[in-house]
Amino acid sequence: MSGTRTTDTTDTTDTAAAPTEAGAGWWVTHSRALLRLAFPLILTNFAYVALTTVDIVMLGRLGAVEIAAAGLAIALFNQLRTTGTGLVTGVSNLVAEARVRDDRERIGALLFAGFFWATVCGVVFCAALLLIGPLLLLLGQDPEVVDKAGDFLLVLAPGMLPCLWFQNLRHVTTGLKRPGPLLAITLASVGVTIALNYALIYGEFGLPEFGFTGVAIATVTVFLLSFLAFVAVILRDPLLRPYLTAPAARRWDGDAVRSVWRLGLPISGTYASEAGFFSVLTLIIGSLGVDALAAQTVLNQIVYIVFMISAGLSHAASIHISEADGLDDYPTARRTGLLGTAWGVIATLLIAVLYLVIPEPIVSLFLSAEHAGNTDIVALTVTGLLIAALMQVFDATQNIGNGILRGIGDTAGPFRISLVGYWLIGLPAGYLLGVTADWGVEGVWIGQTIGLAATAAILLVAFLRRVDRLHRETSGAPVPRSEPS
Repeated sequence: MSGTRTTDTTDTTDTAAAPTEAGAGWWVTHSRALLRLAFPLILTNFAYVALTTVDIVMLGRLGAVEIAAAGLAIALFNQLRTTGTGLVTGVSNLVAEARVRDDRERIGALLFAGFFWATVCGVVFCAALLLIGPLLLLLGQDPEVVDKAGDFLLVLAPGMLPCLWFQNLRHVTTGLKRPGPLLAITLASVGVTIALNYALIYGEFGLPEFGFTGVAIATVTVFLLSFLAFVAVILRDPLLRPYLTAPAARRWDGDAVRSVWRLGLPISGTYASEAGFFSVLTLIIGSLGVDALAAQTVLNQIVYIVFMISAGLSHAASIHISEADGLDDYPTARRTGLLGTAWGVIATLLIAVLYLVIPEPIVSLFLSAEHAGNTDIVALTVTGLLIAALMQVFDATQNIGNGILRGIGDTAGPFRISLVGYWLIGLPAGYLLGVTADWGVEGVWIGQTIGLAATAAILLVAFLRRVDRLHRETSGAPVPRSEPS
């Protein structure tokens, strides 16, 4: 599965600047502030995920082997992309802290540091994707699927570099609370992706017919164009341009590089753990057959779209909590964490209703039932969607849990928790139910849900305990339990 607010950088509705009293007005005011920050981020996430959604939809018209192979390739790419993104995710929190201190030189240094780590990750991960074929065969994947996945990755892997550069810019502008250009660029990239996919798959508009690999070519092209467009827009923005062109943004700053590494490494580990969890489950499902892997690819994409809501809420809550943390306002940090979690649960429950009421129409948007051999895939995916109605609630909660812990400076805790929830609970449950108990792909999905539920619960408890401890350390008094939560 392996992720934009107001344009006014002096937004007076920030949680850090608000009073700590928690009446009904607090929840309304801070909900508005949180959603105002989260909503553009969610829209940007939707636009971003639309890129791979377009790929899956186009591949779904080519056949089960093609969608299975591309799904495997995309899952591996996203595994490493998510890991690299995690390493620069902390840049937004560091920039937010520097912004409230009006430390412009520090922001420029953090921009450079983010680009440095994005480049290192991009090169290493590109090489890993190009060399992974033999390992997939050893893991029991279908040779034909592996062969086609290798062709797809040969084109897709170099796109890791512009993809991670784009993510670094995204986190810098998010920390500055000016991610507006990001949304416009990502929306435009969706249209370009649709046009390029159609042209390169079928050889339209005078272009060669690349078929299956045309999707990979289109994706890499869009990654590069999106990054260049983002740079161009920032250079034209009078408030953002000084950060990109500042001398500090063009020279090595050891402290900034180390700061991004220290904060980002545990985040990267957490993201890698989560993405690896889903990737290993995908490999287990791949061993159950091509139809099962194709169904997993479609289901992953549907759930991934919904996941973007919690990703936006997680990042918005994290930024607000970072500001509160900088002011030692831990009652506000605590309530903001609970507020973000509540909105994530509400949003995913509303979408779960659609899964339960109209599962077939939803699946049909991603895979054509009229194609020969696809009937079984549709049936499997519909079953998975019913399981996902509950799974995505826990998925949203654990994602927001990661963000709110990151907001109070705890990035190592989520990594340790992910090892327990994903690998010690979820993965064994998925294997036992899917393979040992012979429940098939449905059993794997149920085990995945169990792992996400456990992770979400542990993260939320960890956040509450840590923020209460920080409040006691800074104020000498416990958080009043009579306060609304």
